[in-house]
Amino acid sequence: MEGPVSAQSDSIKLKPEDMEIDKLYHCIFENKVYLFYKDDNGLLHCYEVENHDAVREISQNPLEFEAILEKYSRE
Repeated sequence: MEGPVSAQSDSIKLKPEDMEIDKLYHCIFENKVYLFYKDDNGLLHCYEVENHDAVREISQNPLEFEAILEKYSRE
């Protein structure tokens, strides 16, 4: 089953209607990590992570993406 955020071969596919409010979602596309969340007003937010070390670590440990992001946010 496909989740609310998925990377396709040529794009990122989003299903905002399936997203939980204030839950962080991520995917890796074109060597960048993209972060998405829907706020309590129904607005969809997107952020791009270009740090190569963070992208590499998240690629290797996708379930730990929040801890990895926090680690790099302190640097």
